[in-house]
Amino acid sequence: MMSEIEKMASGKWYDANYNEELLKLRDRAISLLSRLNKLSVEDNEEIQSLIHELLGYEPDHLALILPFTCDYGTNISLGEDVFINSNCYLMDGAKITIGSHVFIGPYCGLYTAAHPLQYRYRNQGLEKALPITIGDNCWLGANVSVMPGVTVGNGCVIAAGAVVTKDLPDNALAAGVPAKIIRFIDQDEELTD
Repeated sequence: MMSEIEKMASGKWYDANYNEELLKLRDRAISLLSRLNKLSVEDNEEIQSLIHELLGYEPDHLALILPFTCDYGTNISLGEDVFINSNCYLMDGAKITIGSHVFIGPYCGLYTAAHPLQYRYRNQGLEKALPITIGDNCWLGANVSVMPGVTVGNGCVIAAGAVVTKDLPDNALAAGVPAKIIRFIDQDEELTD
């Protein structure tokens, strides 16, 4: 028989609300985040130490503007030179993989949790977590929401306020609710005034 953590990691329905082991892991993250989010920018050494404890590793050149929220921390994988602006929430019941050179605007949410439509199952605390992947060199504008199971390709730009419900191919410019591809970005195009 699978544990609730094993069910969560494999994308099966699991008890997210009442399982003691998962509650303990979330309480650990809440405690670390509470300490982290009270620090000022001058407390860089302590900030780096708490980020390492929360994630289980030290990200390479992470710029994190506090406050920040996540569920576990240990399911977040960050590439090099990631910028995460203030008030972002990474709901990491499943793996959240963010590539290198990614800019995430303020108030963005990456949500891995899916809930049953039937309230009798929701009331039992059931949910499933599906992984989210953000490719290299992406930019998520302010208030972007990425839904469970979505993969965003390399070089994508997602306009502020968009809700991404489906995978996006490389170099897509997407906007809207739900997000639709507006056009593709020519990465060799020169800047104009």
